[in-house]
Amino acid sequence: MNINANSMFNDMQSMISKAQMGSPSLEGVKSNQVNGSDFSAMLKSAVDNVNGLQKHSKELQTAVEMGDRSVSISDAMIASQKSSVAFAATVEVRNKFVEAYKEIMNMPV
Repeated sequence: MNINANSMFNDMQSMISKAQMGSPSLEGVKSNQVNGSDFSAMLKSAVDNVNGLQKHSKELQTAVEMGDRSVSISDAMIASQKSSVAFAATVEVRNKFVEAYKEIMNMPV
């Protein structure tokens, strides 16, 4: 399963807009199709994708710093911004998970 950082960010934006409207949409989602292993695999794949973007960005930055003329500075800067946006989105997802966990733990039983 290949997850693109841009598509993940777009999906997160659409979920935010749906949540702000107050009408959550569960189109096509059945409870028997969703399980923990699929979610954990998707999350691991997303984190691996962010890691790959960061490694690629670092390789391009190093190539520019070393004077490799086959790598343009604009390519290195674009890769750096892509990895920065992907990392920021990952941090926001983590923050939402922590917030949800705290809310669940504070629920009276």
